Amino acid sequence: MLIAIDGPAASGKGTIARRLAAHFGLPHLDTGLLYRATARALLDQGSKLDDVENAVSAARGLALLDFEEDRLRGREMGEAASVVAAIPEVRAALIDMQRAFASRPQGAVLDGRDIGTVIAPKADVKIFVTASPEARAQRRALELRGRGEKVDYPAILDDIRKRDTRDSERADAPLRPADDAKILDTTDLNIEAAFAAALEIVDRAEAAT
Repeated sequence: MLIAIDGPAASGKGTIARRLAAHFGLPHLDTGLLYRATARALLDQGSKLDDVENAVSAARGLALLDFEEDRLRGREMGEAASVVAAIPEVRAALIDMQRAFASRPQGAVLDGRDIGTVIAPKADVKIFVTASPEARAQRRALELRGRGEKVDYPAILDDIRKRDTRDSERADAPLRPADDAKILDTTDLNIEAAFAAALEIVDRAEAAT
């Protein structure tokens, strides 16, 4: 079974994807980490985030799932990843890696922003997770506070809105639900309720096959 989870930043898609993968015993790939790792590599070498040649080289040099996640999290890395992800050549460099993961014989769960539309358009289940910008900014603020980082809610909300615009308006693989995706709005749901709703979507899809 192949499950595609898409959605904007802090919508809950990553947590839902991890929970579904654990529930069904499937491998999971957070594709956003690929773009964060690419951005991290550029920053570490002192390159600009919009340096296409170096960005493509960094993307091609990634080892799948071999990431120092502590260095890839945080508000600045999320913003940096969004800039890098808007480069078509970077997306092209990473597409085969993601599709190879999605084609594992036992199935997989992938989350990102173009899984159901580009990476795995024939996925058995497609879920587009969303929530209001305000709810997502509040979640991100709580996450950052939990890591001991300084929290500026207005700035976080502004970042969320900027990322939404950049992700949805980019020319290559814009953020949008696949035509056959089920929309899951988590604005008023805690993680347990959101996971239960996602699990119900998957169970219904399985029952229909």
